Amino acid sequence: MGIWLMIGAANLVVGALVGLCGVAGFLLPMFYTASLGLSISEGLALSFSAFIVSGVLGALNYQKAGNLDVKFGLKLSIGSLIGAVAGVKLNLLIPEDKVQMLLYLVVLLSGISILLRKDKERTSDSNRFSIEEKLPLTLALGFVTGVICSMSGAGGPVLVMPLLVVFGIPIRTAVGVALFNSIFIGIPAVIGYLGQCDMGKILPILIAALVTHGIGVFYGSKNASRINQEILKKGIAVFSIAIAVWKLGGIF
Repeated sequence: MGIWLMIGAANLVVGALVGLCGVAGFLLPMFYTASLGLSISEGLALSFSAFIVSGVLGALNYQKAGNLDVKFGLKLSIGSLIGAVAGVKLNLLIPEDKVQMLLYLVVLLSGISILLRKDKERTSDSNRFSIEEKLPLTLALGFVTGVICSMSGAGGPVLVMPLLVVFGIPIRTAVGVALFNSIFIGIPAVIGYLGQCDMGKILPILIAALVTHGIGVFYGSKNASRINQEILKKGIAVFSIAIAVWKLGGIF
């Protein structure tokens, strides 16, 4: 019973945080591998399944709130879909301990980037750089983030969202696009990693995880505008850095 409570609580909390501010999904693979002792493939299969749910529910709520540029999101996601396929293939070629180290490094760097980044709303300058009008750059950005996310289990928003902000996308629109984009990273990742898993073993975990994660994401994304996202992100960043340093210390 204790394990099921842990699974439900972890997915509910992470789902709510993803819905609120677009980050924290990268904590799920670490929870499954470090806390439950599952293999990398099992942890990533479960995590990316949850990321698809969070992507669908979160993107719908952000679209209803007017914070999702679907046209731009589709362009970005074409690159991500191709990149995610490549990332899964690379993951399966790399020894599991190396993939685990990569996961913790991504968590560490993600936490640092969240802690240091300052979100700025887009200016009205008509001469500003607009990534939405640069198809090759948009596809390239989607491909690179798709490879990194699907290979390491980072999810998507934790890398995509800050990069979009750097390119001048408003913070709430960046979260909406990143959640939408995570669907296209998650689909090939789930297909690839589930093929390496014992479905009889992880199916009950998968069902419980998707239900609780979906509930968290739905309510988180519905209430995103009511929360001070800056304080929330800083808290996630500090927690992520501490956990990653602890786990990397054990590896080295």
